[in-house]
Amino acid sequence: MKRFKRYFKKVEKLIMRPEMKVLPGQLAFFLILSIFPVFTLLGYIGSKFSLFSSSFLAVIKEVIPSNFLEVILPFVTDSQLTGNTLVVMILGFILASNGTHSLIVTSNELYHLPYADYIKRRIKAFLMTILFLMLFIFIFIVLAYGNVIVSWILDIKTLAAFHDQIYYFFLILKWPVAFFLIFIVLKYIYTVAPDARIPSKFMNAGALFATIGIILITLGYSLYVNYFANYTLFYGSISGIIMLMIWVYLISFVLSLGIAINSTVYANYKEILNKKEKNEDNS
Repeated sequence: MKRFKRYFKKVEKLIMRPEMKVLPGQLAFFLILSIFPVFTLLGYIGSKFSLFSSSFLAVIKEVIPSNFLEVILPFVTDSQLTGNTLVVMILGFILASNGTHSLIVTSNELYHLPYADYIKRRIKAFLMTILFLMLFIFIFIVLAYGNVIVSWILDIKTLAAFHDQIYYFFLILKWPVAFFLIFIVLKYIYTVAPDARIPSKFMNAGALFATIGIILITLGYSLYVNYFANYTLFYGSISGIIMLMIWVYLISFVLSLGIAINSTVYANYKEILNKKEKNEDNS
């Protein structure tokens, strides 16, 4: 019990560091900022394959807050990818990578590591942003709004006969599959974030905590979407955007806590290792 308390105090001390207080907000802000270039790219791809039918757009209107949809819908429905649009999209991804770059910097500070070359850090941050976005889109589509989207797909005539069986099969499988995928991706992100190699076995605790936290937060958000959408009585139509931003921030906060947990596990390991080496030298 004393060991657990000591461990908890170390994590708490790390959480109170200035960079840890700033990181969740930065991650959330730049994650939301990256949505626009992503929807621009999806809009271009969708137009080439005729993915955005009127019925599909109707589903999008059900799952995305109306105020937010008014902003992003032009990006989705515009099929033109001009030079200016491409430049803006690339700049959007570069700006969005500031969030993951902050994650890299915070990891280096918590692990007490020297910084790598700035260009290498920016390239790594850009690649991590793409991975984060893929994870975020998966969580958004499968966990938060998966029930609505799957129900819409199963309303197609060829699948309508198997609606109940496939729908319940999806409900059973989505959480364990999501748990596995989120854990693997987060463990990889936590491993590559520091500018020096740290064995991935020290990332298990933080990745497990963050995975459970993200699933619980998303479950709560999904319940709100499906059963408590009358929240608009208090805040009007902007409530959907408020809840979406709170959800993104809480996910970013849990991701930040995962780094603190991992660095504490690694620090404890090094502390035990140093004690053993001192005992061996004394003997």
